[in-house]
Amino acid sequence: MNIKPSIPSEGDSMSTFAAAGNLVPMHDGTQLFVRDWGQGETIVFLAGWCLTSDSWGYQMPHLVEQGFRCIAYDRRGHGRSADPGGGYDYDTLADDLAELLKQRNLDRVTLVAHSMASGEVIRYMTRYKGERVAKIAMLAPTAPCLIYTSNNPSGIPREMFEQTRDELRYDFQGWIARNSAPFIAPSTSQAMVTWFANQMNQTSMQAMLGCNRSMIESDFREELKSINIPILVIHGDTDASAPLEITGKQVAVIAPNAKLKVYANAPHALFATHAREVNADLLTFALKRI
Repeated sequence: MNIKPSIPSEGDSMSTFAAAGNLVPMHDGTQLFVRDWGQGETIVFLAGWCLTSDSWGYQMPHLVEQGFRCIAYDRRGHGRSADPGGGYDYDTLADDLAELLKQRNLDRVTLVAHSMASGEVIRYMTRYKGERVAKIAMLAPTAPCLIYTSNNPSGIPREMFEQTRDELRYDFQGWIARNSAPFIAPSTSQAMVTWFANQMNQTSMQAMLGCNRSMIESDFREELKSINIPILVIHGDTDASAPLEITGKQVAVIAPNAKLKVYANAPHALFATHAREVNADLLTFALKRI
């Protein structure tokens, strides 16, 4: 059963939440839950598919202590954000990011995106001509193109994705349990595995399926060519969700100003399993002057 926290109704309760800065209305009225910590140059974090802003708990406090302002939000249909039942295409998700940057009057930010969120960042950069963004870090990106096509022969056959989507549609919780091992490292505690599962179960079925379709069907190869700002790609060589050879390595080849750093024996959830290394690399990247 999906556990979806209730969103306050209009009135005093909603006013209290909005005044606290936790709920931010998007262009279509959808309220997104936003964390905004610290002061200084700004880093905006975007979580992966079916994960929430909680997933950045091992990065944000560390970087706030280093003098940065850190912002993360729950994607629509995820976590404590409203569930509008639509808008899970990359154009709308990029519009949500644009609205947040505009409302908070942010400029020259560093974007940090995990997994599916790499596509949100790429689409934002092309849809909004890179406004307000200075640098991008992509952790285990699913970009540029996961699916097999005649001009993407290294991609994964569509039939495999359709089989997975059928599993998701009828036993999402079972799928999470069956796929937890390759998502994390062998030494990962059961408590952390449960933490990830709890986040995923805060995603509505509609958002889960819609975002999965967007992630699988999208091709960002042409868009990446036009992004000239610095991009740091961090990827693990044991990533089963986004195999290095067809994702992170290709982003680094296509994007003009991208650099790839490969972590040995790191899985898809490397921001948690390899948090110390990720934090050090993000800090170095964020501090770098351009």
